Amino acid sequence: MEDASDDLVPRLRGAALHIYDAFFRRLREGRLEPWANELELETARRLQCQVHGDLPRWWKAVTALPDVPPDHVELDASLIRVQTDRPPDGSTLERIRKLLGQLHPWRKGPFSLHGVGIDCEWRSDLKWDRLADHIAALRGRTVLDVGCGNGYHCWRMAGAGADLILGIDPTVLYVMQFLAVARLLQMPGVGVLPLSLEDLPTGMKAFDTVFSMGVLYHRRSPMDHLQDLRGLLRPGGELVLETLVLDRSGDQVLVPKGRYARMRNVWFIPSPTALLAWLGRCDFDNARVVDVSRTTIQEQRSTDWMRFQSLADFLDPENPMRTVEGLPAPRRGIFLAVAGS
Repeated sequence: MEDASDDLVPRLRGAALHIYDAFFRRLREGRLEPWANELELETARRLQCQVHGDLPRWWKAVTALPDVPPDHVELDASLIRVQTDRPPDGSTLERIRKLLGQLHPWRKGPFSLHGVGIDCEWRSDLKWDRLADHIAALRGRTVLDVGCGNGYHCWRMAGAGADLILGIDPTVLYVMQFLAVARLLQMPGVGVLPLSLEDLPTGMKAFDTVFSMGVLYHRRSPMDHLQDLRGLLRPGGELVLETLVLDRSGDQVLVPKGRYARMRNVWFIPSPTALLAWLGRCDFDNARVVDVSRTTIQEQRSTDWMRFQSLADFLDPENPMRTVEGLPAPRRGIFLAVAGS
């Protein structure tokens, strides 16, 4: 018997690209026009190559969401919210809830989608609150968000007035979550593509602001990552970098020998002083740290929408200032810098 999912990937590619139609039209109308075709082709290629076993279920959930045109969209508050003047009836609301639940786990949020509240693992609004008053105004800007997950912060950037927001993340589940939210919000100026930083065209130097949040410590070569980010900014553009930092003075860097907070792929955790020096070496000007905060179990925790282990399980139960490996507990710093001419 022929597997009904045999032609899933071609259908997914075509349907997902159709969802992106309005976004790619926006790309062709602005500064990213020289690279729009390349980005669209790479997006199609990435979707075609996806072979994740849960992809049929995720895609079915996205496409089965009811078409409920939004009357009110709120992007400038902690809770990303979409609603209608006439709320969906109980059965439609339960259908939305069940379909969005098929996209578990939800890492970044929170969202309220036609009355369905999604309490994600991360209170991503708290991170946004720590940086929003420090960064250059986003109104009218072309913005890139690297490793954006399901796009929560991309929507906040739109709420702050950014003209066009391109988010990239290679994790297909997060892209499916974005497509689900995007179907309900129906805003063409925001797009999350299933791409990694290495998939972007070379030599763009096109973005007014580039965000890299929660990515640097996962890179084997952090200096290369900073150089890549530098190459995407126009001269005078702003880098917004958020990453794990070491709570020590001077040029110090922690290199975990094994896992860090049960994560396998944490390579380098620099002190703020060391990271500022790295930014200077990568031709950034006016590099500065605007916030350093300890990550708390109120900001990162298990919920009904993310039922796996979270931060509380990664800390030493006898000393929450240490990880289960005996290393300093997570602190995260926010750094700003300007791309030199």
